[in-house]
Amino acid sequence: MRFVASIVAVCPIRKEPDHKSEMTSQLLLGEHAEVLEVQKEFVQIKCLYDGYIGWCQRVQLAFTNDFVTSNQFVVNAFDNVHINQQPCRVSFAMPVFRQALLFDNFEIDYKNIATLDAVTNTFSAENITRYTSIFLNTPYLWGGRTLFGIDCSGFAQQVYKLFNKQIPRDAYQQAELGEALGFLEEAICGDLAFFDNEAGLITHVGIILNNHQIIHASGRVRIDTIDSAGIISSDTGLRTHHLRVVKRY
Repeated sequence: MRFVASIVAVCPIRKEPDHKSEMTSQLLLGEHAEVLEVQKEFVQIKCLYDGYIGWCQRVQLAFTNDFVTSNQFVVNAFDNVHINQQPCRVSFAMPVFRQALLFDNFEIDYKNIATLDAVTNTFSAENITRYTSIFLNTPYLWGGRTLFGIDCSGFAQQVYKLFNKQIPRDAYQQAELGEALGFLEEAICGDLAFFDNEAGLITHVGIILNNHQIIHASGRVRIDTIDSAGIISSDTGLRTHHLRVVKRY
């Protein structure tokens, strides 16, 4: 079995092996994936973290016969690692390794990076509020997973990862897990709220801060009001999302 790792800060994962194809997710620097198929310009991969399948540009990847994982993540909003002694800007919540990673002709050096240990990080209201606030005003980006741009389910997944809680990539997949709450009033900081469209399909997710506030990625990462019917925009006062269920993990 062969693996690849991203050798750029953010490697787009596309639906089809074409630069014009939509980006469905991202492989972050140092993250590994299983190789499913190799073409001239693109590689079809399966992410080891969440099983997500898509196509990445071949020159943004390094091939390896092994893989490593880490529970350490960048704790500053932005920091620098070095690839072949040249700086590479990375964002909050991207993985950090204790030793330099060596892939073919690439050496990724993580010296002097301040880190957060997900294994010992307490899933508390204080920590959830602290780390979600770092994402505030990050622009919405379909398929995004970083402070450079993020989508709603990527935001939930990245925040949960900081507490060593692994959840799937997409909102509808995340909604299949966890314990459903009977009433919004039962929700506590860190619960996930899911929202559906007119067809009843789960299309959005956000992180509950308390029983009347939610932080989510919609246009940008923002804090809005939530009630039993859904989300009300703090900018316009209009209802923007219909609440389907709140779940605890």
